[in-house]
Amino acid sequence: MHGVRSLIRKWLPGSNEAANYELPVPFESTPQPTIKVRKRDRERAERIRLAGGPKPSIRERAVAFAQERVIVRTRELTDIGIPRCYLARMCKEGLLTKVGYGIYRATKWEAA
Repeated sequence: MHGVRSLIRKWLPGSNEAANYELPVPFESTPQPTIKVRKRDRERAERIRLAGGPKPSIRERAVAFAQERVIVRTRELTDIGIPRCYLARMCKEGLLTKVGYGIYRATKWEAA
C-alpha cells in the first residue's frame, strides 16, 4: 500500500508544486442549430425592430391614458380602441379603480 501512495504522489502535483504535464483541450464551440424562419416572419420581426419595438398592449395603453388624465370615462377609453370588457378585468387586476358609473382612474403604485 505504501508503494501505491508514493506512485500517486509522483503523478499528481502537490499544493506547492506545479503540474509537469499539459493536456491539449480543443476549443470548439457547439454549433447552434439553425432554425428555419419564414421570410414573412423575418420581415415582420425586422419591421417591429425598426419601428422601435412591439406596440404597447391594450392594458398598457389604458393605464398610460388613465395616468395622463386623472379621471377617464368609458367613452374616452373606447374611443382609443380599448373594449369595455377589459375595464372590469383591469379593475380586478388592480390596474384601474372604478370611481363611479363609467368613471375610472389609474391605481397608484407605491414602493414597498
